[in-house]
Amino acid sequence: MNESWRERATPLSTSKETPPEGESGGSPLQTIISLVVVAVAVVAMAMYARNALISTALFLVILLGLVMAHEAAHFFTAKAFGIMVHEFAFGFPPRIWGKRIGETIYTFNWLPVGGFVRLEGEEAAEGPRSFASQAAWKRFIVLAAGAVTNLLLPIFLFSLALTFPHQLPEGRAKVTGVVAGTPAEAAGLKPDDVIIAVGGRNAKNIIEASRYVRLNQGKTFDMEVTRGGQSMHVAVYGRWAPPTGQGPTGISIAPLEVRSDGRPYTITESQLPWESIPNATRMTWDTMILARNEVVGWFKGTGGPQFAGPVGIAQTTGEVARSSETTAGAISPLLELAALLSINLGIMNLLPLPMLDGGRIFFLLIEVVRGGKRIAPEREAIVHMIGFAAFIVLAIVVTFADISRILGGGPPQ
Repeated sequence: MNESWRERATPLSTSKETPPEGESGGSPLQTIISLVVVAVAVVAMAMYARNALISTALFLVILLGLVMAHEAAHFFTAKAFGIMVHEFAFGFPPRIWGKRIGETIYTFNWLPVGGFVRLEGEEAAEGPRSFASQAAWKRFIVLAAGAVTNLLLPIFLFSLALTFPHQLPEGRAKVTGVVAGTPAEAAGLKPDDVIIAVGGRNAKNIIEASRYVRLNQGKTFDMEVTRGGQSMHVAVYGRWAPPTGQGPTGISIAPLEVRSDGRPYTITESQLPWESIPNATRMTWDTMILARNEVVGWFKGTGGPQFAGPVGIAQTTGEVARSSETTAGAISPLLELAALLSINLGIMNLLPLPMLDGGRIFFLLIEVVRGGKRIAPEREAIVHMIGFAAFIVLAIVVTFADISRILGGGPPQ
């Protein structure tokens, strides 16, 4: 799932003017009308589309939390280096409310789909406290701080998910089928083999067995299985581009034991902090490897990326929340979803694409290679503007595709 629509769009403004404290961005009548429209829309969704309202609300809470953590990293690193921060904004304009504290105005805006920080002199040096006048290494830290935060935040989110009681499939995974001519057949795997470990890691259930296999794509790895009560080790190759439905090795797996209705048995687990934090760190690293493997797979022939827009991800959020039988049971999977989205946000922001932090870092690296000679600010601004326009077009296309799929009864991406 690739969520490129979520990326931060920090304004390119270098204006020193800061709106007056408390300015709403509109007349009182406009504010009242806006509030009435929003209230009517919320009531209508609550009456006729309750699931959609819950999904949207959960999605916005997760999105805003991740984006504001991203922006806070830019804010605090800029402050640490003495860069003037004109505005720290929650949401995008028009403005609802703002309050000046020191030299920075903190604002709440009407569009709750992100946030931004507005720095002094983002494009051109306008004084000793402007962003553009700082040393290259300081600008690099400020630019990279948001993405790095999004890559580290999942350690906290995954640890919380593991600490809250959550359900897991019980029992090992067994091999239910081996496709002819695949690495699994060449390795000697057979149906009814029970998977004990993959790549030296204990595979306690079907989820772990599947994840560990995908972590070893492009490698020949050790798989420990039991056959007829006897333990054995086989060397299996994980393919980059397997045919559809075969998986990296060519086996199909299922829980060792299932209920009469075909569903797996589950257990409820809760880890203590000294267990959850190391496990969360490992999960975060594993997720980054899986993301890398996904990208490598695109070039190896597994197909291109599949994009999901805000509508698609809101649908997925709702499905995750409803997958649990209790409200408390939904907390852990929602935290895991937030961690996955945070990693996607961090990785996407580091890509050298116009408008994103990675695009700005790319221009900064060009400056360093050229011995400190910068590309003209107006040219860089044009590149970022083109990237922003492409981003808007992509967001519209992906959102239209999401709506069409949902209306057609399609599942979440």
